[in-house]
Amino acid sequence: MANNETPLDRFKAVLGGTARALADEAEVELAFTADVPVQSGKHIKVPMPPRALPPEQVAEARGFADGFALRLRLHDAALHARGAPAEPVARAVFDAIETARVEALGSRGYHGIGNNLAQALEMRMRSDPIGRARTRAEVPLSTALGLMVREALTGRETPAAALPGLALVRDWVDAKADLSALALALDDQRAFQSLATRLLADLELIEAEQKPEDADEGGEEDEGQDDASGDDDSDDAEEGGQSEGEVEARGEQQEADGDEGDSEELGEDAPDDLDGEPGDEGEDGMQPVRPNRPMADPSGQFDYKPWTTQFDEVVTAADLCDADELTRLRGYLDQQLAHLQSAVSKLANRLQRRLMAQQNRSWDFDQEEGLLDAARLARVVTSPGQSLSYKVERDTDFRDTVVTLLIDNSGSMRGRPISIAAISADILARTLERCGVKTEILGFTTRAWKGGQSRETWLAAGRPPQPGRLNDIRHIVYKKADEPWRRARTSLGLMMREGLLKENIDGEALLWAHGRLIARPEERRILMVISDGAPVDDSTLSVNSGSYLERHLRQVIGWIEGKSPVELIAIGIGHDVTRYYSRAVTIMDAEQLGGTIIEQLAALFDTD
Repeated sequence: MANNETPLDRFKAVLGGTARALADEAEVELAFTADVPVQSGKHIKVPMPPRALPPEQVAEARGFADGFALRLRLHDAALHARGAPAEPVARAVFDAIETARVEALGSRGYHGIGNNLAQALEMRMRSDPIGRARTRAEVPLSTALGLMVREALTGRETPAAALPGLALVRDWVDAKADLSALALALDDQRAFQSLATRLLADLELIEAEQKPEDADEGGEEDEGQDDASGDDDSDDAEEGGQSEGEVEARGEQQEADGDEGDSEELGEDAPDDLDGEPGDEGEDGMQPVRPNRPMADPSGQFDYKPWTTQFDEVVTAADLCDADELTRLRGYLDQQLAHLQSAVSKLANRLQRRLMAQQNRSWDFDQEEGLLDAARLARVVTSPGQSLSYKVERDTDFRDTVVTLLIDNSGSMRGRPISIAAISADILARTLERCGVKTEILGFTTRAWKGGQSRETWLAAGRPPQPGRLNDIRHIVYKKADEPWRRARTSLGLMMREGLLKENIDGEALLWAHGRLIARPEERRILMVISDGAPVDDSTLSVNSGSYLERHLRQVIGWIEGKSPVELIAIGIGHDVTRYYSRAVTIMDAEQLGGTIIEQLAALFDTD
């Protein structure tokens, strides 16, 4: 042991050794973090305790390390993915139940591990929305079901911070489902998964026909079997959600049967947003056919709608904060990510070299006329009558291109994900500008939590049922496509502003960004979405079907991918977006973002 080794260093070494032993994996690496604890493959990051090593925070670090290690040992990720439902609420509940199984099984007979896991759970519950819930609709079902399954499997009490919120849904869950049977399959993940799927069906979070056994035998599950419910506000709302889920299932089945998206429908706001140019709509709201667009306009029959657009806004960074604050925030961003900027810059230089290589001019040799070829000069002197001594310069065909980065500005991106997204976008814009490729950087969030002014007008109107999108959306232009990078550089610091990141309504954001791209004159248009999850807006989902926002997102993506000239690509941070986008990649650590952006764009240009 080194003489200069601190108690914190020794604790880290012991904790890493314990994690490797619990995981039964010698390559597990453990590190401390000041951000959210996370596991990416065999890399584990746990909360860093103070140097004094207070017992409570030491137990928290141990709890996260134990939980991650047990998951490596006792959880089959491939089996879990095959049986997981597609709808985000059901998927979150499914994941939480599996976590409860792993921790219950791993702590069985090990009282110390159980105490560590309990301490880590208490830490999570202090910031979980279940502690702020005041109605049943505000309780996150994934948290509630995870806690109830934990009680059933271990007999341990739920942390005090979560008890009031859990009480709001406990009777409802107990009336619909029996959790006691889960304990019978604790050692068998496949059997436990089957019982968990039956539980989701009992709670009307999925269709009763959806079974993991079907996925095992027939490959991937049909994603059309989406959420049939999720609206806990009233029994009537639940019934309405079920009928909407059936409509979605039928629509997606038509697409699977060969319709190839012809029935994709976007909603009442689609015609304006898709073009981005006023006055293009016909009398029936249809868009005119453009020479560069396939004849496949949406029919406008999809039932997505905003309650009101009165409070929506499209703003620039300068609209939201003054120049001095933007400069300060940009300085903070540069200081925080100085080490990352170097790594991403190297990747960006590699992309620049690839693009420049494609744009380099070339020569046709041995021509009858043109410029004299110096390599043939000797032949010209000795044989002046010899032809084919000239060369002609020609340009490589490199299509005029514009790239839009659409960045999720939701609260779950807070911390390193949004910081790395900002710096990666900054470096990418600078790189593409050098290559003559214009870049637009956009962000999307909402103006308020829990609905804002839109919800207030809905309440004042007497709470009409099924109001549609019930929040004030905020779309942010960080950099316009025609704006030089040096002028927009400071604006990206806005992403560091406390309180900016709220909720995310992805479908409308995609339509907005797509509309701006369609209005561009460039021949090739690329839209890259950076997000860390499915669309979430508590106000909207509390009074509509639980799959309302996700269903709209799927419709929008289907239309863009199948009918639009815009090339769509997505990067998911810690969340599998491949079930939404056909061209997508998922990263588990935000630090991979810069390299992934460069690689994906390089692949697009290489294909071209």
